[in-house]
Amino acid sequence: MLVISLSREIGGYLYEVFIANFDFWLALGLIGQLLFAMRFVVQWVASEREQRSVIPVAFWFFSIGGGLITLVYGLYKREPVIILGQAFSIFIYLRNLVFITRERRAARSAAKG
Repeated sequence: MLVISLSREIGGYLYEVFIANFDFWLALGLIGQLLFAMRFVVQWVASEREQRSVIPVAFWFFSIGGGLITLVYGLYKREPVIILGQAFSIFIYLRNLVFITRERRAARSAAKG
């Protein structure tokens, strides 16, 4: 009986969270999480191809996209943990793109000169 009761409780919870409460904001939050998760797929595939740890530029663009959408979701839902976490993380993702851009410019200059 305990297993059946627990199963019903979990099923009810999942229904409420993912079906009954489904709206635009939940869909937006899920899209943000999907974009955020895709960065790991991109990183994994790139690393497998190179047979070493690689973080491609697409990783940072997925990070920024997922982070921004998740930040908007957090702002709407008034979730301070999401707001603080994503706002800080987006800065780091953008900073990494600045480093990559600088490195590529330096490499082009060195190749020319």
